[in-house]
Amino acid sequence: MSVLEQLQTWVALGGPVMVVLMLMSVAAMALVISKAWEFWESRIGDTSFVSASLSDWHAGRRDEAMARLRGEASPLAALLADVMRALNRPNPQLAEVREQAAQWAVDRLDRARSWLRALEVIGTLAPLLGLLGTVLGMIEAFQRLQEAGDRVDPSILSGGIWEALLTTAAGLLIAIPTVAALNWLDRRVERLHLEMQGALTRLLTQGEGAAASGGPARGGAMAVPLGER
Repeated sequence: MSVLEQLQTWVALGGPVMVVLMLMSVAAMALVISKAWEFWESRIGDTSFVSASLSDWHAGRRDEAMARLRGEASPLAALLADVMRALNRPNPQLAEVREQAAQWAVDRLDRARSWLRALEVIGTLAPLLGLLGTVLGMIEAFQRLQEAGDRVDPSILSGGIWEALLTTAAGLLIAIPTVAALNWLDRRVERLHLEMQGALTRLLTQGEGAAASGGPARGGAMAVPLGER
C-alpha cells in the first residue's frame, strides 16, 4: 500500500476529525516555511553592522553611520536608520525621539510575530482534537460491543480501539513539530527584541552620543524599554 493510500485509509477511519487534523497539518507546515523564509530573507539575527554604525555615529560621522545601514535587510538596521534620521533633524527632542523609537521597534516586532499565534493555536488544538476523535471512536466501539450482545467478538473492541487511537496519534504528530518550530521562531523574535533594545539604548545614551546639532548631550543613560516580550 502506497503512502497516499495509507493516508486515505487513516482519514476514512478517523472521520471528520482526521480531515480537520490533516488541514491543520498543511496550514502549520505552510506557516513554518513562510516564517522561516521571512526570517532568513530579512536577516533576523544579523547584528554585524551595529557596532560599526554606532561607532561612526558617536564619533560624529553621521552620514557614514546611516550609509552602513542602507544595504541591510534586517529590521534592526531599518529601525536604527529611522532613529538616526530623527536625531538628524534640527533641534531634536530626545524624549520624543525615544518614544518614537520605542513605537517603531514595537511595530517591527509585531510584524515579526505575525502568524505565530496561529501556530500556537494549532499546537494547542491538535492534540485536543485528536483526543476528541479518540473519545468518539471509543464510544462507537462500545456501541458495537453492546449491539453484539452475547455474540461478543474481541476483535470488535480491539479494532475499534486502534481505529480510535489514530486521531490521538495524528494530533500528537502535528502538535510536537509545530510547537518545536513555534519555540524556535519565537526565540528568534525574542533575540531581535533584545538586540533592538540594546542597540537603541546605546544609540540614545546621553553623554556618549552627540545630538543632531553636533554638541554633546548631557545626562545619564537613556534606556529604551520596548514592553513585554
